Amino acid sequence: MNPELSNLETASEFHLVNPELEGDAFFWKGGDKGILLIHGLTATTAEVRPLAKRFHDEGFTVSAVLLPGHGTTPEELNQTQRKEWIAVCEKAYSELREKCSSVIVGGESTGAILTLHLASEHPEIKALLLFAPAMRLSASFLKTLFLIAVSSFVFAIPKKFENDTGSIPWQGYKVNPLKAGVQLLKLQRETEKRLPRIYQPTLIIQASLDNTVDLKSGDMISRGIQSAVRESHWMEKSNHVVILDNELEEVTTITLEFVKKIL
Repeated sequence: MNPELSNLETASEFHLVNPELEGDAFFWKGGDKGILLIHGLTATTAEVRPLAKRFHDEGFTVSAVLLPGHGTTPEELNQTQRKEWIAVCEKAYSELREKCSSVIVGGESTGAILTLHLASEHPEIKALLLFAPAMRLSASFLKTLFLIAVSSFVFAIPKKFENDTGSIPWQGYKVNPLKAGVQLLKLQRETEKRLPRIYQPTLIIQASLDNTVDLKSGDMISRGIQSAVRESHWMEKSNHVVILDNELEEVTTITLEFVKKIL
């Protein structure tokens, strides 16, 4: 075995919650309709796998990206730029589009913001699925300014998990790398300016118990986009990772019904 690879795997296990889960990028061949799913900041594709499996069972071709800097170490994530995340999503979309007549894109949290960014560049995308979209964080303006100021010399802050980490199949870092957080803030601002360029049918699902993102994020998106079809739902018993939490079955049912209605 390559010693460098072995060391990387050891580091990943040390830094990841639930390292035993599958978190790599995947492409599951199915029918002519494609679904691209994008995970959130610090997470991996383990976050989108249950939803992806349901789509695949319904006959869709499903692709999920592993964003640069994820699934390895927080140090590596801190060295990545938002343009690298965007580029990987663009590549995955292009590859899926080559094999499918139409593609729907969805994402959780930061993945939802990357979904919007992708949609602003590709009007042919059939529809958007936004789960707990992180258009704004729940942190106050002053706290956000403080985190930006210290990001140059403070590496990361520990996470306060909303759930017992073993209660949902979530995989990701145990800390929030601050330089990566600053990249998210820049991505949010850039994507907000792009909202008027978005016309695709859009589904927004948010969680009432979400302490990570500003709960007004969904309204900001709905007001900003030009879509004729906009559908919003609230999950009353779920936390931030709404596609894995207590109302996963309801989220999945709503999502599948929306997709089938659009198609």
